[in-house]
Amino acid sequence: MSKAILTINAGSSSIKFALFPVRRGGDLEHVAVISGQIEGIGTPVAKIAAKDKGGVKILNEDLPVGNPNHQQSFDYLFRWFEKSAADWRIAAVGHRVVHGGEHFSKPLKLDKETVHKLTGLIPLAPLHQPHNLAGIHAITSLMPEVPQVGCFDTAFHRSQPNVAQIYGLPRHLTAEGVRRYGFHGLSYEYIARVLPEHSPRADGRVVIAHLGNGASMAAMVNRHGVATTMGFTAVEGLVMGTRAGSIDPGVLLYLMESKFMSAKDISTLLYKESGLLGVSGISQDMRDLLSSDKPEAHEAVDLFCYRIAREAGSLAAAAGGLDALVFTGGIGENAAEIRRRVALLIAWMGVKLNPEANARRDLRISAPDSQVDVLVIPTNEEWMIAHHTQTLLNL
Repeated sequence: MSKAILTINAGSSSIKFALFPVRRGGDLEHVAVISGQIEGIGTPVAKIAAKDKGGVKILNEDLPVGNPNHQQSFDYLFRWFEKSAADWRIAAVGHRVVHGGEHFSKPLKLDKETVHKLTGLIPLAPLHQPHNLAGIHAITSLMPEVPQVGCFDTAFHRSQPNVAQIYGLPRHLTAEGVRRYGFHGLSYEYIARVLPEHSPRADGRVVIAHLGNGASMAAMVNRHGVATTMGFTAVEGLVMGTRAGSIDPGVLLYLMESKFMSAKDISTLLYKESGLLGVSGISQDMRDLLSSDKPEAHEAVDLFCYRIAREAGSLAAAAGGLDALVFTGGIGENAAEIRRRVALLIAWMGVKLNPEANARRDLRISAPDSQVDVLVIPTNEEWMIAHHTQTLLNL
């Protein structure tokens, strides 16, 4: 029986999982031998799907229990593992934990005390942290003997200078934890790790655009974060699928005072009803908007690209210039048209694409005479979690 590391990304209604084999000698395979997700947790019909290393679907069925919680979903997953993945022994479990606060700046082994501290961070990420913790509790119940490691989406950004992390608020609020944390850190960390394989400018001034339904950007110098677009929460920064991105706080005061909206109403507006969906009135899916001939769809796409270009300028200023630009995430990796539009908007920064390479989604898509290296690099947050888990536990 071969040992492997299981990675878990538990959300409010879904669980993403991946199993990474540990080879003899301690090398961790880069591609998961099994990966998949459970969707519809808490709904009448929850589904589980999985594929093997070659991308062949090996599981696609409904969970037998209606309205399952995380515990029941994990229980079904592990019973399936026992039957179908009997050749693999889960030696450890690594979790994506959205918020590590000010103090958790690196992966760590999870125990009762640590989990208690992470529970205290729920007010900083109420839409994510409780579900991450639910996954940890479920694994503790089902596999108490298996060590667990928490990997934090905020950790990568702790290398930023203090001035990049504070708001213009009274010091007592900053001391209480109201500051810029940044997210998508596991994705940025992975790109920082592999970038030297693809660009001689990896240790220079780099901007990474993680573009998906949730979208953010970050600047690195010497592969350490110096600035990012998300802040106290994952709603700041770019326009996203359903999230508004940065907005004048006066708008929120107006909605409270003139429209009598509650905090819950505003939260729903900012997180679930805005962004590409709100502006277009059509869809949050970039593929739908790019294929639409409606002016509202065009405006949503224009706004998405415009905000990326503005943030690129801001991040380049924080980094002191721009040597390389990396696109990643679902939209960043697959939407050649978005990359083309962004490149045109920031051509003044020395960015120039090779149209054919961009259309093919080559790894390097910059033109030979571009002053900036432009690359498309698929992210791999799951492998990053598995790597941290293996390294920390010395498996």
